[in-house]
Amino acid sequence: MSRSGYNDDCEQWELIRWRGAVKSAIRGKRGQAFLREMLEALDTMPNKRLIAEQLESHGEVCAMGCVGLKRGLDMSNIDPEDRAQVAGFFGISPAMAAEIAFENDDGDWRHNTPEQRWTRMREWVAAQLVLE
Repeated sequence: MSRSGYNDDCEQWELIRWRGAVKSAIRGKRGQAFLREMLEALDTMPNKRLIAEQLESHGEVCAMGCVGLKRGLDMSNIDPEDRAQVAGFFGISPAMAAEIAFENDDGDWRHNTPEQRWTRMREWVAAQLVLE
């Protein structure tokens, strides 16, 4: 299992409820604010590269980690496998934290380079934003 916590053992209604929670988290005020902040953080990264499986490692970050870096947060004590802890740390729902981790680490493009991961995540974040 990945740090998103996703697996193939969901029953139909459990999966329907989960996808509803993800959609609600992403489209909500708090989720949209986080995504806008993430888009800005991605765009201001000097090196357009993202890592997988960790928030931060040797100066490199994942998509959520770039927000932590932008905020000047110490992420060294955050367990990237604990989605509730990650969610609380960033002020988002666990469903949203899991979805972002999945998109960053396990999407159809999981074997891409760090530069390709950055491009794909930036596109994904931009696609989730609701126009005002």
